[in-house]
Amino acid sequence: MSTLPWLHPERVALLESALSERILILDGGMGTMLQGHQLDEAGFRGQRFEHGHDSSHEHDHPGSCDLKGNNDLLTLTKPEIIRGVHTAYLEAGADLVETNTFNSTRISQADYHLEHLAYELNREGARLARAACDEIEAKTPERPRFVIGVLGPTSRTASLSPDVNDPGFRNVTFEELATNYTEAAQGLIDGGADVIMVETIFDTLNAKAALFALSELFHQTRARLPVMISGTITDRSGRTLSGQTAEAFFYSVRHARPLSVGLNCALGAADLRPHVQTLANIAHCFVSTHPNAGLPNAFGEYDETPEQMASVIGGFARDGLLNLVGGCCGTTPAHIKAIAEAVRECAPRALPSLAENAA
Repeated sequence: MSTLPWLHPERVALLESALSERILILDGGMGTMLQGHQLDEAGFRGQRFEHGHDSSHEHDHPGSCDLKGNNDLLTLTKPEIIRGVHTAYLEAGADLVETNTFNSTRISQADYHLEHLAYELNREGARLARAACDEIEAKTPERPRFVIGVLGPTSRTASLSPDVNDPGFRNVTFEELATNYTEAAQGLIDGGADVIMVETIFDTLNAKAALFALSELFHQTRARLPVMISGTITDRSGRTLSGQTAEAFFYSVRHARPLSVGLNCALGAADLRPHVQTLANIAHCFVSTHPNAGLPNAFGEYDETPEQMASVIGGFARDGLLNLVGGCCGTTPAHIKAIAEAVRECAPRALPSLAENAA
């Protein structure tokens, strides 16, 4: 995969140049922002689904299935809201924004009987992010903005059984995951993504299916995009859901020669620090993190203020651990603005030399 030419070499050159100069800023939580709109069922359906089916497609969507909570669907039914979220983060200081495609695979959309939308959701998700980036970049051409096409973990896990009485059972295969990821990635590429991120990885086998799908897709198209990989330490045990430490996770995915490897979600910045430190010590590529705004409270909400979160992440930056940083659950444009200010004067983490990599 690494021998293929870049699909957009001029964009990759701009991204690599920016990474060499400073710590780049990712955006914050999409879901957090969407919750603030307090949309009801009709809001999620929009005109396209108001009569209980997809009026733009022959697919007969059951009217009895609620669509509220399907945040990715808002890309099609409320595109102005999604673009507004992207713009808010860009104005707060983000250099890269993630597409609203975390659940835009057939597997995840099957919960809503909307499998047929998978490609469209990814393509339009990338287009919305691209338009927002292009608008801001036109005002400040000396500072390019980049679209990260997001491939989420799906709602199934290839390594673990969903049935405690049958530990050998799996409700998804590697091939099914790879097929889902291929379709989603094609949509992201067609929509104008600069980078693909395999994100919130709780099961490394799922991630390997995504990386395999990307490798095959890049070979078919004879060109590639940079790939970012971000895992999730699920609790204070320091392991992913499928049982890997941050170090083991890195060595499981480094064959993909990613642009960056990092950690996001589940924990706040303070609890993620030792695991980000581990990656910073061993990774031959750039290191990223976008933590939650602390741990959720009894109501499932996040209480860490922008100032508190930025203070902790500022320490990451001063100690040379970071190349890219942003926020996940509970974070807002205010958090991203504070984080951007906290790391502005800090040099980016230096990549190990070729000799160190060989060792």
